[in-house]
Amino acid sequence: MVKRTLASCLALVSLGMMAQSKHSDSADSLRVIDLDEVNVVSTRAHATTPVAHTNVSKEQIAELNTGKDLPYLLSLTPSVTTTSDAGNGMGYTTLRVRGVDPSRINVTANGIPLNDAESAQVFWVNIPDFASSAENIQIQRGAGTSTNGAGAFGATVNIQTAKLGTTPSFGFDVSGGSYGTHKETLRFATGMLAGHWALQGRLSNIGTDGYLDRASVRLGSYFLQAAYYGGGTVLKFITFNGQEKTYHAWNYTSKYEQSLYGRTYNSCGEYYDEDGNRHYYDNQTDNYHQQHYQLLWNQNLMRNLTLNVGLHLTKGEGHYEQYKAGKALYQYNLALPGDYSTEGDLINQKKMDNDFYGFVGSLNYDNKQGLSASLGGGWNVYDGDHFGRIVWAKGITYSPDFEYYNNNGKKYDGNIYGKVNYEFLRGLSAFVDLQYRHASLHMSGPTDDYDKHYNQVVFNERHAYNFFNPKFGLFYQLTKQHQLYANFSIAHKEPTRNDFEDNIGVNLKAERLNDWELGYRFQSPTFSADFNFYYMGYANQFVLTGQLNEIGEMIASNDNSGKSYRTGVELEAAWQPVKWFRWDVNATFSRNRNKDWTISAVDGIAYENTKNEEDPAWIDQGTMNLGETKTSFSPEIIFNNILTFQWKGFKAQLQSQYIGKQYMTNTGFRYARVGDDYVKLFLSDYFTNNIDLSYTFRLKGIKSATIGATLYNLSSLKYDNNGRAYCEIGKGTDGQAYAWTTDLYQSGFAPQAPIHFMAHLSLNF
Repeated sequence: MVKRTLASCLALVSLGMMAQSKHSDSADSLRVIDLDEVNVVSTRAHATTPVAHTNVSKEQIAELNTGKDLPYLLSLTPSVTTTSDAGNGMGYTTLRVRGVDPSRINVTANGIPLNDAESAQVFWVNIPDFASSAENIQIQRGAGTSTNGAGAFGATVNIQTAKLGTTPSFGFDVSGGSYGTHKETLRFATGMLAGHWALQGRLSNIGTDGYLDRASVRLGSYFLQAAYYGGGTVLKFITFNGQEKTYHAWNYTSKYEQSLYGRTYNSCGEYYDEDGNRHYYDNQTDNYHQQHYQLLWNQNLMRNLTLNVGLHLTKGEGHYEQYKAGKALYQYNLALPGDYSTEGDLINQKKMDNDFYGFVGSLNYDNKQGLSASLGGGWNVYDGDHFGRIVWAKGITYSPDFEYYNNNGKKYDGNIYGKVNYEFLRGLSAFVDLQYRHASLHMSGPTDDYDKHYNQVVFNERHAYNFFNPKFGLFYQLTKQHQLYANFSIAHKEPTRNDFEDNIGVNLKAERLNDWELGYRFQSPTFSADFNFYYMGYANQFVLTGQLNEIGEMIASNDNSGKSYRTGVELEAAWQPVKWFRWDVNATFSRNRNKDWTISAVDGIAYENTKNEEDPAWIDQGTMNLGETKTSFSPEIIFNNILTFQWKGFKAQLQSQYIGKQYMTNTGFRYARVGDDYVKLFLSDYFTNNIDLSYTFRLKGIKSATIGATLYNLSSLKYDNNGRAYCEIGKGTDGQAYAWTTDLYQSGFAPQAPIHFMAHLSLNF
């Protein structure tokens, strides 16, 4: 696939070069090149938008983009935490903002949704090295401004892809380092051809063996765009893809397992032969190909009025392959009718084949005198098939490609919004943003789950939601250096397919968020500072339970949360007293709580090997109210510090990060009893440091060359940035609640790599 794409790209470049005119109208091209940004302007926060946001420039991205996934490139921005299954920031990684999980973070590229329509997550492993094709990235914290696609329930990540530029260029980036990690990126751009045309592309190859055992990642991707510029028109066709093969590392390891097998132990793919010897299945992998197409039309209608329309199609296809040891065969339709006890070993594939398509658009007005407005929206459709097949079953005869479940999911998502920002008094402007959004989900067909009566669970779900999401704010330019802003927003979000699948039979309610934000900014030539206070009040918030489903995804629930809140202050400052030194720092201090957390209490003292509600040993103690509990995976302190030294072509940067303690359940308990022992139910706080050294110089025939190296986790700290936990709540003889569980494996952790390095070289022609 990559070789064919490279040949196509080079052919297009050659044709484009042949067509280049000696007398191209570069002035006209420069006038319309700014239209590249029209497709994202309507969903972006601007200088006077009363929203907490951070802009990450192309140059900042390039400095960090030497191998780690995109979430790690944003990890030093305010209120952000990241996770990595493989332990070294590559492969399956996630981004959380203000403790909000990835399924509640809206992500767009050129205003087009990137979130998977069913899980509402962005799987960055499916679009590897996308950062190399980004012009800039904006992170809006809180409800943000109205956007397209999945509801923004904690943050919005708005990516603008690279501008094509007016001059030809060619570049090559290569990185290599610890754990067999490597990254190669080839970049090209034709510049303006015949005054109207331009081509640009990228090819990437990425791989790592991972820090954890067998947590390998093999990724390939490309990005290609062609554009026509004419008068006040920009027409772009963009296509990009990702091909990934990733060994599973999502089980997470208990501290007990680590004491037996070491910190890098990975139980995924593990099985035992008849003699009791331990083995690992070689192809315990996730295999997925995702192809994106975007057609963007940006038009100047008149001096102050622009139009943008975007059509998109995403095609996804792939599967998980797993070795299943000692599984009940009836759950795979491999047992005789009525046989619910026979167990065996098998290899299955859980497959997906899906299409996501639609359009977005906006009409944007700006009179350059204090009044700007946008009218926009979009309509998107998702159609996805989910099915399971048996690859191998020990001692059992079955038909080739035997299918044991097959269901379909459809989602329709539409929205329309209007935004106005008006400076009604000198320095004082008002912001109004009104959005109507409709989402409907249809799920049908047999699942891979069975009820307690041994019947296969069949989807028969149809749900429709209609939301009104208003946002209001004020921005005041007090003086040239001082700014104040305040806003109030209401946002809603529908449950995801995963929420329905993990809570079958439960009447799930949509989430509601009331978001209050109050901020102050100071800017001077050498010093800037930002203060933002937020209060996010939720009704029916889905919070992570600490448990994982069968394919390693976090299970969320709103059964117990009722009302909850996230509140805190975000502080940012930057100081550059001299040209060669800059100090950036940001910190978040927050309080994240579930109000009146209720749970069914059961006696664990008399508990025996397995939960059986009909066994008298399982004593129902009724419902307990645990009061106000801490929200899972929501650290209350996040601190980032960056010291940058730069002299001529040499640059050195020291990056420090502190992440506070995170609870892995919503019970508020730090430990759970296991007989006379305990298991840990929280992630310890950690403080890490990285140092990046680079030198940029010029050689004959080369515009610039940069060589450098990054050392991560300088103190070689042994820390975990993600995990899982399960516990029951019992009531002691004193009436006090306590947490307990059945064995030492009920909590697991994602160990992160000790000190490791990446060397990198970038050449630009």
